[in-house]
Amino acid sequence: MTDLLFVYGALRKGASNDWRMKKARWIGPATVPGTLVKIDWYPGLVLGSGGLVKGEVYEIGPELLKELDEFEGLTGPDDRSGEYHRIRTKVDLAGEPREVWIYEWLKGTTGYEKVTSGDWLTVA
Repeated sequence: MTDLLFVYGALRKGASNDWRMKKARWIGPATVPGTLVKIDWYPGLVLGSGGLVKGEVYEIGPELLKELDEFEGLTGPDDRSGEYHRIRTKVDLAGEPREVWIYEWLKGTTGYEKVTSGDWLTVA
């Protein structure tokens, strides 16, 4: 069984951790409503109003999803004890809404620099 995952930061093509996506199948570019903030060398995404965040959708298997959960500091999709949690949301993929997993930043936007372009690759 495979899932779709939206990535918006260090896992995107050309970013510092894109090698982690080698086992995934790239589906295409996508956007999601939200606010992108610069945490450090990596971003955080808070879903909702603010703008459009640019990213990519990948098809991934359960083994890679588990590896990415570990990379993001999660013990599972409902884990809210760290910086991120993994939830399902809809993104715009080639003009069509698609349900995907996404790693959402849990610490809000206050005190962080906003990435007004919504595109982490213009910052990193």
